[in-house]
Amino acid sequence: MTSTREIVPRKERVLLPREIEGMISAGQVIVIIDNKVLRLDSWVPYHPGGLKPVQHMIGKDATDEFTIFHSEETRQLIDRYQVGRINGRWRNMLPPIQGGSCRPYAEKSAEAQDATAVDYWPKAFPSKKSKCVENLGIQQRLGSFHYLPHEPSKPDNQKLAFLDGLSRNEIMNTLNNYPALDEATQVKITQRYRRLHDQIRAEGLYNCNYTAYAWEFGRCLFLFGAMLLFLRIRWFCASAVFLGCFWSQLVFCAHDAAHLSITHNFTIDSLIGMIIAGPMGGLSLGWWKRNHNVHHIVTNAPEHDPDNQHLPLLAVSHRFLEGIFSTYYERRIRYGRAASMLVPFQAYSYYFILMFGRFNLYIQSWTFLAGGHGPKKGSAWWHRWFEIAGNVLFWLWFGYGVVYKSIPTGWSRFSFIMISHMVTLPLHVLFTLSHFAMSTADLGPNESFAQKMLRTTMDVDCPEWLDFAYGGLQFQIVHHLFPRVPRHNLRHTQKLVQQFCTETNIPYTLYGFVGSNKKVVSSLTEVSRQATTLAKCQQAIAQRAADYLKAEHEREGLTKDYNLTCD
Repeated sequence: MTSTREIVPRKERVLLPREIEGMISAGQVIVIIDNKVLRLDSWVPYHPGGLKPVQHMIGKDATDEFTIFHSEETRQLIDRYQVGRINGRWRNMLPPIQGGSCRPYAEKSAEAQDATAVDYWPKAFPSKKSKCVENLGIQQRLGSFHYLPHEPSKPDNQKLAFLDGLSRNEIMNTLNNYPALDEATQVKITQRYRRLHDQIRAEGLYNCNYTAYAWEFGRCLFLFGAMLLFLRIRWFCASAVFLGCFWSQLVFCAHDAAHLSITHNFTIDSLIGMIIAGPMGGLSLGWWKRNHNVHHIVTNAPEHDPDNQHLPLLAVSHRFLEGIFSTYYERRIRYGRAASMLVPFQAYSYYFILMFGRFNLYIQSWTFLAGGHGPKKGSAWWHRWFEIAGNVLFWLWFGYGVVYKSIPTGWSRFSFIMISHMVTLPLHVLFTLSHFAMSTADLGPNESFAQKMLRTTMDVDCPEWLDFAYGGLQFQIVHHLFPRVPRHNLRHTQKLVQQFCTETNIPYTLYGFVGSNKKVVSSLTEVSRQATTLAKCQQAIAQRAADYLKAEHEREGLTKDYNLTCD
């Protein structure tokens, strides 16, 4: 006799959690969207945003992330990848890229028949009222920290104990300040967030104000014209200042285009963004999107967010003091000798380092383009070659036409290059203000997308007449919640988000420009203090161990000089 399960169309059959776990265990890319189970193996090579963002969604309900990042046209394509459905609410797994593990599925086993077999899901952290730190599962969450309490004499174990203690404190402080992570609370936040998204769409805040972009175009034209004028009359320093301001304004528009917030059409916005980034700015939009998409998915996660990984120059979290394995770069980033010398002074070197930020963008862009790291299939296969041509054109007009041909002396050329690039310092400061001082705690896969974005992101307050200078980057909370909302609508959207935070009891972090800078510098100073304390503790422990061993061997009649150093 044929069962009901067998006559249901394949796409509509209900899959058990253990079946989905088994599919992931077999290496399949499984994501849940709108209660539909999607197998994206065949789509991933064509994804313009790269593989990494999808990997961080495996085994999770990615409805919110998918909805806010993709156009309506893309969202209509998901049904072709559907392999089943789920009943009820999905409890997120920890994706394999983040350390999650899955068991193979045997259809005829007794366990497979048990629809309630969900023991592989990580448990939620206790509510903020709980005092039981031991139940936080800190060692499982942090991965690289494995404190061994039965070996207290070893400096490495003391170091890990110290860092684990800091991580526990960070998690407990976060739990005390944000809504509890129980399912009921997080479901309410998600439902309210989705209603907010519908409200923003209904109020037309996704519609682009093209008149505002006419003003943007006029501003950029004025800055570039002023650069040429002062270059012609040989006021090279003034010319360099205007060129740096021109590049900064261009970045704002390229950022909008990369998020498809200008026309909401993938091809048109990609062309706009690549033309701005490449021949005008000398950068790769493809590299930026590959990097930035991951940042939006795993914001402020030290092991996963490339925008946080700046060793040996900066450590924005104590978790970098042990070194981390970067899932983005797929290599271990070590806290080595250079970092141990630089990080203790990072609060003083922070602005100096950011003055050279644009040079790093050149390196990252050419590494991406030369290595062919972008999409090789699908609608974006040609982007790499378009961007290479654009970047070559940039160096022809800027490197050859402006710097070499128009400026007569070597010192003047050097000054022009350095001034034009260092003028972009405020832009790079804006990039970092919104995240460097915010939470880096890993609260597990049960935290709602909306709460995670609000917990890891800060807004910078400024008067409305200065919005052109901030380019929308001052509304990073709003942008992280709704990245496709056009820049010129973010101020109005901010009021709706603040109301949402009031209703859900989630703190909305807002500082002025001076206050946000103080907050970031204070955070960097705290990590520096932790690094210094850790180094002193290790030195003291190593010295005690050396003294003990020396005394022991002297008692045995040995005179060998033991000189132990701390790693």
